[in-house]
Amino acid sequence: MRRSLKKNWDLYVLISPVIIYYLVFHYFPMYGLQIAFKNFVASKGIWGSPWVGFDHFERFFNSFYFWRLIRNTIGINLYELLVAFPAPLILALMINEVRHKSFRKLIQTVTYAPHFLSTVVMVGLILMFLSQQKGVVNHAIQLFGGEPISFMTEAAWFKTIYVFSGVWQGAGWGSIIYLAALAGVDPQLHEAATIDGASRLQRIWHINIPSILPTIIILLILNMGSMMSVGFEKVYLMQNSLNMESSDVISTYVYRSGILGAQYSFSAAVGLFNSVVSFVLLVTVNSIVRKINETSLW
Repeated sequence: MRRSLKKNWDLYVLISPVIIYYLVFHYFPMYGLQIAFKNFVASKGIWGSPWVGFDHFERFFNSFYFWRLIRNTIGINLYELLVAFPAPLILALMINEVRHKSFRKLIQTVTYAPHFLSTVVMVGLILMFLSQQKGVVNHAIQLFGGEPISFMTEAAWFKTIYVFSGVWQGAGWGSIIYLAALAGVDPQLHEAATIDGASRLQRIWHINIPSILPTIIILLILNMGSMMSVGFEKVYLMQNSLNMESSDVISTYVYRSGILGAQYSFSAAVGLFNSVVSFVLLVTVNSIVRKINETSLW
């Protein structure tokens, strides 16, 4: 260890800000997780608060909202896994086949642009486009003889709106990783396949996709690890009392109970449960993929 530090000291100095960041903002605060097992009282502090064991966890498991939260959280993530995960890959494969450089740059610019919109602006656009009275979508529906739909107040539409708006915002940015992987594909493979009479679709299926399969698997594992996590801001901004049945997820429940309800210990217990499940999923999926494909995070 000493020899390594002496030999590569410049590399350790280079990475030290990242290490310090994670220590200060991710590892040191973990001592506060103990309030999940205590009845936290601010005047007594973390150490002085009385110990209650797993009472908060039992309260959450037996609560009326438990199964609704689990169903909505997993439902949205599975929906995203089926729709939003393949979208950047398909887009990258399509962009990779564009040979006209100017047109390719135009496509990349147009698809990357939504990523830089803030969540507040994105939700504002969604509300504007899907407005029952003035929305473009409802105007198009009425143009074809249909009745206007109140998208944002009908619970059945929430997951679809959330996922497809996420595809619009993130597909272009997510395709960057796949485009970088596709840049490393040996062009001689395509030349040989072309000589053998392979079509463009056959070359994509038998050369491009197998070549970037390790990248796809790593990103899939990371997505599975966040199966219990749904972004708070977008859900909260799109949420209202009429679509709560399908929009209420663990992150919004933690906010309501912890911040608004000042139930800090209870919300910490819910958050810890969420993190433990995510960790178990990540380790499990990583182990399964490593045995099947020999490609994994570790």
